[in-house]
Amino acid sequence: MPENAAAAILVADDDPEIVHLLAEFLEHAGFTVLQASDGLEALEKIRARRPDIAVLDRHMPGLDGFSVCRLLRQDPLFEHMPLVILSAAAERESKIAGLDLGADDFIAKPVDMDELLARVRMILRRTQMGLDANPLTHLPGNASIENRVRQALASGRPLAVLYLDLNQFKAYNDVYGYDAGNRVIRETAHLLIRLKGEMETIDFVGHIGGDDFIVLSTPPHMEDVAARITKEFDALAPGFYTPEDRTRGVIVAADRRGQIREFPIITVAIGICHNAFRKLESFAQISQIGTELKRHAKEKGGSVYVVDRRADPSAA
Repeated sequence: MPENAAAAILVADDDPEIVHLLAEFLEHAGFTVLQASDGLEALEKIRARRPDIAVLDRHMPGLDGFSVCRLLRQDPLFEHMPLVILSAAAERESKIAGLDLGADDFIAKPVDMDELLARVRMILRRTQMGLDANPLTHLPGNASIENRVRQALASGRPLAVLYLDLNQFKAYNDVYGYDAGNRVIRETAHLLIRLKGEMETIDFVGHIGGDDFIVLSTPPHMEDVAARITKEFDALAPGFYTPEDRTRGVIVAADRRGQIREFPIITVAIGICHNAFRKLESFAQISQIGTELKRHAKEKGGSVYVVDRRADPSAA
């Protein structure tokens, strides 16, 4: 099986013959190919299907390749998606303009198919090595999270690490199903991405896995960030339920011991670990403290955050 057998690629060009030739060649090479005849269709299919890479013609009606590239780079969910621009204009200025917009490569037309395939494979390998995005939310995953925390520790700068976990998520997933549960996780990710765009005090957002997320901020702003997250999540959560369940405020499901009981609407618990009162030494230490604080937050019930107030690591 080819190394790119599982990869999906979108090809967009207003010349149907070119799209057909590219699609046929790339499918033979092992790709799943999505086709678009203009920039708007390309943008819609990318947002709906999220291919692994897109090849965009420079000149298309409506939105051209540069415009699609610009819009995707402005969206946190697609800012790292690999993009290749095709153009009959091979001038240096046009290439520079495309690369400045965030394109990963620029290939002149008529396209040398073997060269295109080699470049696409190279970009995908490079992307897979450099990113570990969560497949559901496309947020940075554990490797990126650990790397960002280690960088912050090495710099010695003020750091606050917010560990987020959803309360009652298992019960919700059991009652509403896997797809609905995935929607909750995606919407939570979208909320955090939006808040990062609105709040300069949020430095980084990542997805640990499941219903666990992480947000990086600083000690002076950590409680404002946590309060905003809990407030906005509480406004979002009722929309995950049917009108009947929203009115009741509870759902009925089996708990972890198999006992049938009522569960309230999903809330968010946040544990905040920071270096305002004591030095943080390692990512493992931060993970341990954050997990402990998050557990305390979950025990309180509702959407709440718990901040580490201890100055001495050995304090109770």
